[in-house]
Amino acid sequence: MARVAVIGGGVSGLGTALMLGRRGHTVTLFEQDGREVAEAPEGLDRDFFHWDRPRVPQAVQPHSFLAPVRTVLRDEIPDVYADLLARGAREYHEFDWFAEHPPHRDGDEELVTLRTRRIVLEAALAAAVRREPAVDVRRGSRVSGLRITQGRPPRVTGVHAEGREHPADLVVDASGRRSPVPAWLTAAGCRPPVVDSHRTGLAYFCRWYRLRADGPRDPGRVKTGSSAPFALAGVFPSDNDAFALHLVLSTGDPTRGALTDPAVFEAAARRFPAASAWLGLNPEPRSPVLAMAGLDNRWTSLTDAEGPVVTGLVNAGDSLVHTNPTLGHGAALGLRAARHLATHADRTTADPMAYHTWTAQALRPWYDAQVTADRANEQRLAESTPLSDRRAAAVGACAFDDPVVMRARAQVRHLVRRPPEAYGTDEVDRHVTAWLAARPDFTPAHDGPTRAEWDALVDALIPA
Repeated sequence: MARVAVIGGGVSGLGTALMLGRRGHTVTLFEQDGREVAEAPEGLDRDFFHWDRPRVPQAVQPHSFLAPVRTVLRDEIPDVYADLLARGAREYHEFDWFAEHPPHRDGDEELVTLRTRRIVLEAALAAAVRREPAVDVRRGSRVSGLRITQGRPPRVTGVHAEGREHPADLVVDASGRRSPVPAWLTAAGCRPPVVDSHRTGLAYFCRWYRLRADGPRDPGRVKTGSSAPFALAGVFPSDNDAFALHLVLSTGDPTRGALTDPAVFEAAARRFPAASAWLGLNPEPRSPVLAMAGLDNRWTSLTDAEGPVVTGLVNAGDSLVHTNPTLGHGAALGLRAARHLATHADRTTADPMAYHTWTAQALRPWYDAQVTADRANEQRLAESTPLSDRRAAAVGACAFDDPVVMRARAQVRHLVRRPPEAYGTDEVDRHVTAWLAARPDFTPAHDGPTRAEWDALVDALIPA
């Protein structure tokens, strides 16, 4: 069994440490933030809205956890999954959109979203880690460097923290998208990690609300997403009657700055059917408008054409693959990597190449798909490009009428199948063709405001 040092106590770090510990490995987790998420529901709520976490700006942004999160939790750490549900997380099956689920097919049981705030998942993981005797959590302990033994390639044999060395057979970098590890490796004379980075040009705005105890509870059968040529809007139903509204624009949009005003944000959100339906429930606002820009996609490989740049060290979570939050891939990819590491820890300790190969095969395609989608969204939002591909638009619309097409959509969304595999079947093609034949006048269209309507609304609300 290995001695493992995990750098970073977010979702990926906690999950990695817990799964390793339960397989008998001795784990020390180093988290530089000395504050631990509250245990009681009221404290958890207070932490979510008032804990300043500048190194984790995505912590207060909305989340919908995809099928791999649920699958890993249920398979590997079912007590965490049960705790998550007990804390208010809710399951939503993609077929819940329909009055009745279609006849079951293998894999349908996996197409479930977990609707909850990220902090609830963190709390459930942290509680389980506290109960795990094989895991020693060092909160308020910042790792300042790596212990490296020279060789071909060099080997990482521990970390520097708390003014001393902590030997380890394997170090897992789960310190997030701003990980200092690549700079440490380069400074130590190692070959540099290979970084592929794509700036999205998207700005993300959200505001949190809570349904009132004496108010309406159900917005009816309404989609959670809407769009305009220059903006995306959505609703994130969450735990304990909380939900978030979000708007996505190009970072070059001249009205972007105005959206931080709650009155402007809410008025703009009401122009999209998805957001308007939820605001119609008269919810209680719980947060200011929370903005996040500088969104990028980054893949950091600790291997190059010559092989691993070091041994004794691997990366996971956002340190390995960071994607912007629009498609919700982060926690799903992070926990898949955590499970793989825990399952193959001894092999990875001896030689990390198999782990690097697995990440390239199992995770990298989803990074590439996100980059492709973001480039298209960035161009469309920046140029206010109208919808023109009739069949592509029909696929998206048809999914909400036809369970066969919804299944394909859900498989893509939940990282089960890639778009060409899910949508490229004869069955899906027949169903979309029949849907279009029944709607000869179907024309691709946005359901949000026009540019002129948007500009007029914002201009009317901005103080002179």
